[in-house]
Amino acid sequence: MTSEKEKRNAWQQALHLAEQTPESRNRYVDFLRAFSIIIVIFGHWLVVAFYIKDGEILLLDILSISPWTQWLTWIVQVMPIFFIVGGFSNSISWQSAQKRGDGYNTWLAARLRRLITPVLPVLFIWAIIGIIANLFGADKSILQPASAFALLPAWFLVVYIVVISLVPLVYRAWERFKIGSFWMLVAAAILIDGIVFLLNGKAFGWVNYVFVWVAVHQLGVAWQAGGMGDARSKILWALGGLAALIALVTLGPYPISMVSVQGEEISNTLPPNLTMLALGVFQGGLLLSLEKPIRKWLDNLKVWAATVLVNGMIMTLFLWHVTVLVLVTGLALALGGIGLRIAPGTSAWWLTRPIWILTLSVILLTLVPIFLRFERLRTQKNIAPIPTWRLLLGALLFCYGLASLTLNGIPADNFLGIRFAELAMPFIGAVLAGVVVFKKK
Repeated sequence: MTSEKEKRNAWQQALHLAEQTPESRNRYVDFLRAFSIIIVIFGHWLVVAFYIKDGEILLLDILSISPWTQWLTWIVQVMPIFFIVGGFSNSISWQSAQKRGDGYNTWLAARLRRLITPVLPVLFIWAIIGIIANLFGADKSILQPASAFALLPAWFLVVYIVVISLVPLVYRAWERFKIGSFWMLVAAAILIDGIVFLLNGKAFGWVNYVFVWVAVHQLGVAWQAGGMGDARSKILWALGGLAALIALVTLGPYPISMVSVQGEEISNTLPPNLTMLALGVFQGGLLLSLEKPIRKWLDNLKVWAATVLVNGMIMTLFLWHVTVLVLVTGLALALGGIGLRIAPGTSAWWLTRPIWILTLSVILLTLVPIFLRFERLRTQKNIAPIPTWRLLLGALLFCYGLASLTLNGIPADNFLGIRFAELAMPFIGAVLAGVVVFKKK
């Protein structure tokens, strides 16, 4: 028989969950997560511009075509918000695990399962696409950047998994040094940037994936612990971050855009540098200063239910939205290039963006019910604890394979036409980490 829960549509279920939300829950954390994911999705759909010129399909970006849009990235680059929200949530989660007597391995296993499982169907589908494309002799020069771009959202997960693996250490640092633990990481990030730009040690820049994002994550830990002060103090944080950001892009070697731009030698995100840290302080201080009025607004049942609805499918939306963009573009190309012959950055291009975004939104929401099961996981019961070494090794293999694919794409010069080893690594890592890929009947 069909359960009452299964009879409810998505909105009714969100309303039901919203009504059951305990008063103690900080709804603003969920709101920031939902708000940020919508900004990310629409941002990617606007920034990337596929264009047919002289019979050739080009993968352009609006940031290089219309440089004025680079200033908008100070608003639409919201990765810092994800890490601040992560710091808040991971802090609560780790405290709860300690109270229950759960060890690091039990806590990490649960976090990895929720992060890794939804990624695997994306990799599987792209492996199939790569094999089919190889059978039909598709142009690898198109498939390579298209697949690398489609897997771009997974790059965030690679970094985030590294950060959560360090949560016990960074939380202990907070307990001992309080906000000083943030400034220690800032000092380390400054040192790395100094080596990169003053001593031409570009390879050292990759270390700032740890220092910059753990520092921003630490702001979330401080927020949860009440260490950011009142609204006035948070405004001062925002002003300080904004001042630092302006100084860095006007007086330093850093570009304006907070997103990588085609043709620019320096990227503020690949790897992250001090501008991303300043952006995190600016955005975090500003948004956290608004916490009180927005939490009051979130007491409205329908507003909160909408937030619950988005959060309930957030990983699915995040992981599939670029794949939808690539596949819809491929379909448009197959239909004679419909919509792809409008020059990016022109008035006609901007006027057609609402239609473009609406089309992509409808198709993305159509895919959500198919893949949502990989996000809404049931609690595992009577599972033997997984050794810490296995979890860390599994996470390492998963992250390495995923990072390779996001940088290099799917296609390869072999009989299958795909990077088999790199595609296998995330699945092997998932097995080592105890992730259940397919639900047993």
